[in-house]
Amino acid sequence: MIRRLFACLSLFLLLAAPLHAQTEEAVPEDAAPEEVVDTNQTVSVEGGVRDEQIQRRLKNIVESSGWYSDVEVRVEDGIVFLDGSTDSVKRQEWVRDLAAKTDGVVAVVNRIRLNQKVKFTLAPAMTELRNLRDQAVAAAPSVLVAVLILPLAFFLSSVVARLAGWALSDRIKTPILRDITVRMIALPVFLIGLYIVLQVAGLTKLAVSLIGGAGIFGIVIGFAFRDIAENFLASLLLSLRQPFRRGDFVAVAGYQGVVHSMNTRSTVLVSPEGNHIQIPNASVFKSTIENFTASATRRGSFQVGIGYDGAISEAQDIILAVLIGHEAVLTDPEPMVLADGLGDSTVNICVYYWFDGTKVSSLKLRSSLIRRVKKALMEAGVSMPDPAREIIFPQGLPWPVGAEVNAGPAPRAAPVPEAVPEAEVSHAEDDLSNEVEALDDQMTTEVEGHKEDDLLDG
Repeated sequence: MIRRLFACLSLFLLLAAPLHAQTEEAVPEDAAPEEVVDTNQTVSVEGGVRDEQIQRRLKNIVESSGWYSDVEVRVEDGIVFLDGSTDSVKRQEWVRDLAAKTDGVVAVVNRIRLNQKVKFTLAPAMTELRNLRDQAVAAAPSVLVAVLILPLAFFLSSVVARLAGWALSDRIKTPILRDITVRMIALPVFLIGLYIVLQVAGLTKLAVSLIGGAGIFGIVIGFAFRDIAENFLASLLLSLRQPFRRGDFVAVAGYQGVVHSMNTRSTVLVSPEGNHIQIPNASVFKSTIENFTASATRRGSFQVGIGYDGAISEAQDIILAVLIGHEAVLTDPEPMVLADGLGDSTVNICVYYWFDGTKVSSLKLRSSLIRRVKKALMEAGVSMPDPAREIIFPQGLPWPVGAEVNAGPAPRAAPVPEAVPEAEVSHAEDDLSNEVEALDDQMTTEVEGHKEDDLLDG
């Protein structure tokens, strides 16, 4: 009796569920959680539990609820397949649970779709605005600390920069180099202030990442712009070492010329032909630099060939007298005239002399000395023969050896040309001044940047 009473009560509840669901449908959408009825009662089927009975009963219940569209219930071997659509996730779960609690059901395949409804509402935006307001109120103390510390850090870094600039004004003459050094000294002060702000704001990981990221970023930039960074660092090192100054005549990286300027990328030379040559600072730093102007005293040399019939010592005395008598040749160090070797037809004598390279042109002085030495040797009767030449007759001599030669007028020896007297002074050598002075126009031309960007001292 009790079992029958319990079965009747369960059947009554199942029959009453659709009515209750239809009544709940009239409830506003905001009360959607109350519309879904989740019962723990077991759905019973009269008689034997067959697929047709389960399918018919579940379909009637689902259709009676009115919550679903295009409902299709299919049962095969105790497996329930649910198809259709609904507007609520809880309704989707309710029909799944209903089928799972039915007698004879072994599995449920729930393919009920959700209908997406687009509603125009400002509620999410208002919620986000309220969240932003709450976050702003919570972050107000950190913002206040940042407003106080960052300007203070900037002020302290400016003070450190001024003190560093004042301390380095006498040690570093180049403005751009001094400015870079001052910035490198003052930058850590500002970074410390920024780190404190991030720490106070609770962004410790961001602070560490910022410092670490700066290093990684620097490495990446270094690889990407390796040549630019290399030239920049080379310019700083050259500015510190100062192997040459503006106006010096140097030979570097296979080029010769007067130093025009040096910027953060390249060194500019003015060649003796008047051309501007830009050499990357990295190449300048790695190359051998020959500065002809660093020391005023320079040495020049040339060779003279005299005949084997002449006395070497006599030729040496004549050439030495010419060197000592020249106004542009220095007597300290003393000039030297030394035998250098025995040639095919001459004895080679090497002449060494010293002069002031800042005032005298090496090319003009060498020309003047060669002209005067040649004049003195010829006047003294010292022979300077041409190199020996060998004449070959492939067919032999034009007459047979031993044959009589037709008598005729005896050949006359070719007259020896008289030496043309050399002038004491040549017009080409009137002015022995350094030819660098002729490059004033090229030196005043701005090739790259402005004068304040020049890393060389005046």
